[in-house]
Amino acid sequence: MNRNFDEWITTFRDSINRYDYYTDFAKVYANAAKLKVPIYILNSLVCSENIEQDFERLLTKYPECLQAVPILLAVRQREIFCRDDDNSEFIYHFDERIHSVDEYKYFMRRTGLFDMLQNHIISNLYDYVTGVEVGLDSNGRKNRGGHQMENLVEKFLREAGVEYFKEKYDREVEEMFGLDLSAITANRTSAKRFDFVVKTAKTVFGIETNFYTSGGSKLNETARSYKMLAEESKNVDGFVFVWITDGKGWKSTQKNLKETFLILPTLYNIRDLEGGIFSELFNE
Repeated sequence: MNRNFDEWITTFRDSINRYDYYTDFAKVYANAAKLKVPIYILNSLVCSENIEQDFERLLTKYPECLQAVPILLAVRQREIFCRDDDNSEFIYHFDERIHSVDEYKYFMRRTGLFDMLQNHIISNLYDYVTGVEVGLDSNGRKNRGGHQMENLVEKFLREAGVEYFKEKYDREVEEMFGLDLSAITANRTSAKRFDFVVKTAKTVFGIETNFYTSGGSKLNETARSYKMLAEESKNVDGFVFVWITDGKGWKSTQKNLKETFLILPTLYNIRDLEGGIFSELFNE
């Protein structure tokens, strides 16, 4: 089948984001709930008129309240490094109370936490932490984006009714199907993991998936890497490399993708999946 690259790339999608891509609220609520008690203890400091003295009393009676301090700064680690004005360095620990009250008070003062709790409108510290968790969860969108493409491809694999395996390294594929994949791993000096592996009567297919919403040098590196993998895989009997990619990021970075397209007949996008390419490819 003759394919035209310029026509093919016009069918790339701007986005595949689902409703749950933006924020994983279940994770947000679970993370906040882990610190619920320490958070509510610290909540008593909101609008305190004598916040340093009140904090000292809390720390003496409820030292576990320290565990909630890092998340107030949008930090997950329980150890926080700080450099002072005189270039002295200090690592504050919040798993348990191991520093003096004055040292913790100094930290709260210099980071602005005392000021925020005492002078700014925060009626409920637990709600504040929930908001912080929402912000931190946005960092997970990159991983969720990758999983979205994998989930989409898996849906089409299920619809094709083929036997497939997820996240398999080259050594595992060799052991499972008696193949020699040394040609694509530089004589086993490197390791290669496939997002999916499909086994049909005559062939094993190694499948890579990705989706790019923005361009950049990484896309060029990916295209060059997969072009090399496509060429090397031709030397492996009974094995076919399949690359499924999409996203508007490619539209500004086309050269290397086109080079791979011209030598890899099993390079597909979402439109190809919707057109039933898996049924055609795996129908041996």
